[in-house]
Amino acid sequence: MGYKEITLKLPPDYSEEQLYARVAQAEGLVDFSVQMVHKSLDARKKGNIHWLAQLSVCSPEIKSEQPEAVPRLQIPCRQREKKALVVGSGPAGFFAAFVLQQAGFATTLIERGAEVGKREERIRAFEQSGVFDPLGNYAFGEGGAGTFSDGKLTSRTKNISLEKAFILESYIQAGAPPEIRYLAHPHLGSDNLKKIVRKLRQEFIRIGGSVRFETLLIDLDVQSGRVVSALTDQGGIEADYFVIAPGHSAHETYRMLISKGVEFRTKNFAIGCRVEHPQALINLAQWGREELPGVKAAEFRLTSKGDGKLPVYTFCMCPGGMVVPATAYADTNIVNGMSLYNRDGEFANAACVAGVNLSQLLGREVSALEALDWLGALEQDFFRYSKGYQAPFCMIRDFVHCQEPKGDVRSSYPLGLVPAPLWNMLPPEVSASIREGLKEFSRKIRGFETGIIMGLESKTSSPLQVLREPGGLCSGFENLYLVGEGSGYAGGIISSGTNGIKAALEIAGANQ
Repeated sequence: MGYKEITLKLPPDYSEEQLYARVAQAEGLVDFSVQMVHKSLDARKKGNIHWLAQLSVCSPEIKSEQPEAVPRLQIPCRQREKKALVVGSGPAGFFAAFVLQQAGFATTLIERGAEVGKREERIRAFEQSGVFDPLGNYAFGEGGAGTFSDGKLTSRTKNISLEKAFILESYIQAGAPPEIRYLAHPHLGSDNLKKIVRKLRQEFIRIGGSVRFETLLIDLDVQSGRVVSALTDQGGIEADYFVIAPGHSAHETYRMLISKGVEFRTKNFAIGCRVEHPQALINLAQWGREELPGVKAAEFRLTSKGDGKLPVYTFCMCPGGMVVPATAYADTNIVNGMSLYNRDGEFANAACVAGVNLSQLLGREVSALEALDWLGALEQDFFRYSKGYQAPFCMIRDFVHCQEPKGDVRSSYPLGLVPAPLWNMLPPEVSASIREGLKEFSRKIRGFETGIIMGLESKTSSPLQVLREPGGLCSGFENLYLVGEGSGYAGGIISSGTNGIKAALEIAGANQ
C-alpha cells in the first residue's frame, strides 16, 4: 500500500463526498483512503474563504512507502512500593496523577472543590442567587478552571509533541471529537469538558487510583527538605512524593508553601477587562457575512503596543460564548469567558489585557507575598464597587474617551452589570495602555468600539513563579513538585497537562 501527503483547498461546508472527489481528481486515483493530517481556515480574502487541508492518502496505485509510525509517550510501567499524592485536579494535576498511576505508584488525587456534577449544580445556584459557594465555583472543582472554559487545545510550548499527543488521545478516548488531532485551533467546549473530565476520573479509578473531592490542602509536614505528609481538612495523608497543581487562583496555598520554605519570584503577568460583542458583528468583520456554513463562529486575536509602555492584547477569545463570574473567593469580583462546543451563542467575548511587571509598575522590588496582596486587593476593590458579583461595565467608546457610563445593555453575563468608570478602577498605566489598544483594535475590526468592556480579568496567568528544577522539583526539596499554571511555568490545558506529565515521568525515572 502506497502513501502520499497532499494539500487541498476545500470550501467551508465541504462534504466527505466532495473531499473524496477532489482527491480522486487531483491525484487520478480510484482505490484509496484518506485521513486528515491538518486543517486550518484561510479567511485572509473574504471572497475566497476556504479550508487548507493537509491529507494523507493511501492507495495501491501509489508507489511510495508509508512513513514510520510516530513515536508514542513511553511510561515506565511496573509495580512499585511507593505512594504519590497529587493536589489539584486541573490538567496538570490530573495528568500527573494519571501517569503516576500507570507507572505503578499508588496515587491519590485530592481536589478542594466538588466533582463536576455537584460543581455544575452549585455554579447554577450561584448564578441564580448570587450566593458564592467555595466548593462549587468557576475557579475550583473537578477539572480545574478549564472545565468551564472554551477548552482551547493550542499551545506555543516547544518540544512537547509526545506529551501533547498523549493528552489529545486521552481526551478522545474519553469522548472528545477526533478532529482535535488535526484542527489548527482545536477546542472542546465546556459541555464536552464536563463529560470528559468525569470519564477520565473513572478511568483513573479503574486502573487503581484514588480520588477525594472537597478535600482542601491546609499544611505540609516538612522534615529536612522532605515532605512527610500533607494535612487536609479531612485528615492527614502520607506519601513518598507530593505533586501540587494549585492553579493560579489558590492564594492561600501559595502562602502556605512560602511559609514552608518553597521559594517564589514574581513574574510578568497581565490584567485588564473582558470585551463583549454580538457574534454576528465579529462574523461580519472577519468574513464579510454574518454566517459561514461549515464554520462555527469567527475568532480574533489582536495585539497592540498600546501607548508604547505596556503591551496590550486579547486573550482567551470565546466565540459564541458567555462571560462568567470566575471569582475564587467570596469577597472578590473577577470575570472570565467560556463557550460550548458549537459556539452558537449570541455573543463573542475576549480578555483585553495589558502585560505588567509589578516591580516596574510600583517602582520598587515586590516580593511574592506582596504580589498576592496587591492582586487580591484589586480583586476586592471590584467587589466593593459592585457590592457583590455584578460586573462593572462601560461601552468601549466610553472607556476610550473617559465618558461617564450610563444605560442598560444586553450581555451574556448572568449576574447583571453595573455602570462603572473602569478606566479609574485599573492602575493608571494599565488604563492608558488599554485605551490605546482599544483604539487600535477598533481600526482593525469594524464595529469593535460599539461593544462593551466589563469586569476585572486578572487570571490570565499567575503573578508568581516557583524556583524549581527542570522536571518540576521545587528547589531545596527532595520530593515536592509544583506544576501547571500555579507554578508559573505553564498556561492553558496542553502546556499545563504537559507540565504535570513531565513531573510524573521524572518521579518514575528516579524510581526505576
